[in-house]
Amino acid sequence: MENIFQITYKISTKISPEDLSAVFKASGIIRPSDDLQRLQRMIDHADILITAWVNEKPIGIARALTDYSYCCYLSDLAVDKEYQKTGIGKELVRLVQEQIGEEATLILLASPVAMEYYPKIGFEKIENGFKIARKR
Repeated sequence: MENIFQITYKISTKISPEDLSAVFKASGIIRPSDDLQRLQRMIDHADILITAWVNEKPIGIARALTDYSYCCYLSDLAVDKEYQKTGIGKELVRLVQEQIGEEATLILLASPVAMEYYPKIGFEKIENGFKIARKR
């Protein structure tokens, strides 16, 4: 796709759970997209929320939790499939890094289908992680 659209990035601008759901569904990312109350809590409790828009339509999001001094967890990076491979995800990550500064490490858990994407935008694979999975 040729970059003929104008993208606007918004930092710390809250979006509706309906808009968040639409971005998640359009991106293919697996999230509780139909649970609007849960999505609202995800929006409300994010430390960093950066969105990408074309006209009035949200087409990308980076949502992160951080202490701004040591670590930042990038919990969501989603871009509408129609706009993927145009640099939007990379720019969303750059804007997150700009927000957290140089002292905080940016970490994430990648879906199996995105494992090859993250090294292309500057992430280093790590092997020393653990998790206790959510129950729902």
